[in-house]
Amino acid sequence: MSISTKRGDAGQTGLAGGIRISKADLRVEAYGSVDELNTVLGFARSICHNQEIAGWTEQIQKTLFRLGSALATPPESKKPQIYITAEDVDFLTQLVYKIEATEGILSDWSLPGAHTESAAYEMVRTVCRRAERNTVRLAESGPEVKPEVLAYLNRLSDVVWLFGRLIELNAGIDARLRDGTKVGPKWSRAW
Repeated sequence: MSISTKRGDAGQTGLAGGIRISKADLRVEAYGSVDELNTVLGFARSICHNQEIAGWTEQIQKTLFRLGSALATPPESKKPQIYITAEDVDFLTQLVYKIEATEGILSDWSLPGAHTESAAYEMVRTVCRRAERNTVRLAESGPEVKPEVLAYLNRLSDVVWLFGRLIELNAGIDARLRDGTKVGPKWSRAW
């Protein structure tokens, strides 16, 4: 069997369970964005020298494969449903709390690009937000999307933003956007 099946040549793709739909379908856009997110996350991990962050990133990537599968498995599929759990979301929430408690961590707006590794995680954050928007569009169009999927993507953008700040802190880099005379609300950063 070849990777080139030619079944998608006319603009259709197969969902989990063998259901055929347009490659322009919102479901495909949602899980395709999650695939893109996982890819840029893999790039960030590949250049990350902080072993703890790299380990967390790998764990998140494995969860994103489940999340993408959950989005690619419509309720009418014969394939068993895949779920993102409250425990998956809680793992990210606990990472947020752990990193936010780090002495000296930036809690205001940051300017991307001060450090190569942190800039890679900033790219991840923006792709994560796009994946979240695409998943919201899917949910708003009618198909059920479990609330844990949306919560996971929302929390993930916070986590990867904090990964960038932790990398900068450990490198002794100050990437704050403002000069300190104007300070906004704490944690106003991961839009």
